[in-house]
Amino acid sequence: MNETVKQLILDKIKAYDKIVISRHIRPDGDAIGSTHGFAALLRASFPEKDIRLVSEDSSTYLAFLGPDDETPDDSFYDGALVIVIDCGTKDRISNKKIDLGRELIKIDHHIDDKPYGDISWVEEERSSACEMIVDFYVSFRSELVMTKEAALPLYAGMVTDSGRFRFPSVTGETLRLAGVLLDVGIDTETLFAHLNLEDYEQFKYAAYVYENMERTENGVAYLFVTLDMQKRFGLDRETASNTIGYLDSIKNYLIWLAFIDNGDGSIRVRLRSRFITVQELATRYHGGGHDKAAGATVYSWEEADALIREADEMLGEYKRTHEGWL
Repeated sequence: MNETVKQLILDKIKAYDKIVISRHIRPDGDAIGSTHGFAALLRASFPEKDIRLVSEDSSTYLAFLGPDDETPDDSFYDGALVIVIDCGTKDRISNKKIDLGRELIKIDHHIDDKPYGDISWVEEERSSACEMIVDFYVSFRSELVMTKEAALPLYAGMVTDSGRFRFPSVTGETLRLAGVLLDVGIDTETLFAHLNLEDYEQFKYAAYVYENMERTENGVAYLFVTLDMQKRFGLDRETASNTIGYLDSIKNYLIWLAFIDNGDGSIRVRLRSRFITVQELATRYHGGGHDKAAGATVYSWEEADALIREADEMLGEYKRTHEGWL
């Protein structure tokens, strides 16, 4: 089935002279890496085509990969193929002009709650959309050209979305496909310097997080990242969002949540878990994602408190009915 869908996608790419590539709002490493990598792959493989990477939502995360393309005029979409990568639902696409294109292709690895697209290739078990793009390349490597410019963002997306290849979604196939990119000759030392090194001020923020995080009776760790906190520590949107990473290694705390005030009346919620599924909880609060890594949105701190209570009740029930969870 997937081989047939991949062939349909390649045929469509060959048939169009103009292609627009987009992703989800508030992009993470996978969204940025998969779109930059796929655009570079197609440009190297089909230099005669006009390929644009278009997003209305910028990010400083993985900024070393370079900027997106300038937004084209509406006329560019006339007769164009639109490819959206790493976006589970149509309302989260960071390009409101996608319907101006002739056809839409969806490539994604999130739970397919709200299907869209004329052609949809979804593999929920994949660790990242970048992994799917590399798989696409391998399926047609006699017709496609993988360059270092394409391999670097794809590898960066695989690394970040898999938790440095630690998450349960990582398989032997994940590592074999990562090896394909390494064989191209990626500068991993520079890449991991970009990913791992932080300014000294970030360590001050980490200390603040551990001093001010809150915990529930059943083992939910959470933090409210208010506008005052963001201003105090000079946090941009992605740095504030990445607060979730500070909460993921506390023994006995199997769900961790970060609430980031967007300043527009909405509060972004990042949900992560170990052993227990949080995806359904996220969908009840205007979100979705993966079983153990999801996102949501609430519109008041009272609604945030309700989400915390639900998470705590879920976790309490899980611990009462399961053994061996550490």
